[in-house]
Amino acid sequence: MVYAGQGDARRSIALLWRTESAPAPGGTGPGKTGPARSGPKPGLTVDAIVSAAVAVADADGMAALSMRAVGERLGRTAMALYTYVPGRSELLDLMYDAVHAELPSDYPDTENWRASLTRWAEDTLAFHLRHPWVLQVSQARPVLGPHEYTALNTLVRLLYGTGLDAHLLRRLIGTLFHFVRGSAQTVAESRQAAAVTGQSDEEWWFARSALLGEVAPDFADRFPDVGRLESESAPEPPPADDTVSYLERQARETFTTGLGVLLDGIEAAVRRAGAP
Repeated sequence: MVYAGQGDARRSIALLWRTESAPAPGGTGPGKTGPARSGPKPGLTVDAIVSAAVAVADADGMAALSMRAVGERLGRTAMALYTYVPGRSELLDLMYDAVHAELPSDYPDTENWRASLTRWAEDTLAFHLRHPWVLQVSQARPVLGPHEYTALNTLVRLLYGTGLDAHLLRRLIGTLFHFVRGSAQTVAESRQAAAVTGQSDEEWWFARSALLGEVAPDFADRFPDVGRLESESAPEPPPADDTVSYLERQARETFTTGLGVLLDGIEAAVRRAGAP
């Protein structure tokens, strides 16, 4: 788990909100003194560095992210980046906020809130699966960037459509975010598992479930309700051309079912409150 906001607070916030222009190499600006050099404009920008960093994390994960790796992707040295971004911590904040600009914010107000929240949850799940490294950034301390706030504002606006009071809406925001992130985490991990272990979900489960019968022949007696659930809700076999792993398929079905139950709960709260 990585915590945001580990760099210099003033520099990070200024870069996030673009209230501070990075100085050109050799020029004047924050942290720079002396006359500006003449010549062509520098080829780097904060946005270019952030885009390259996102590409590194998308391709190779958070562990591969470093100023050196980003510099190599841009054909520059790591030292060349420090003129624009103070360090890796500030870069992570910028990356996290930047990718949140992808999230839609234009859900029509004319739609009913349930349909809008369903689309929001599906879009947010897809977003996290495009950038699984985002799931490694702790939610305990937000980045406080403009795109992150836009994403939050979108969900708040959709929930205000329920007519529920602000105190309850605050708790629902946390519930929905945690549910979607948790669902995305399971899908992302299922995709990574085969590559990391060299074994598919089906192979892993088959090898271990067979051994359970050997080491625990009384399994059904010890765990009768688990056995009952397994017998009554055995998953249907996937289509022959299905390329989705067993775990991802189960996670996506759980997401759909769980989201429906959450929205049912919100709908029940709306009825109790007598909201329109």
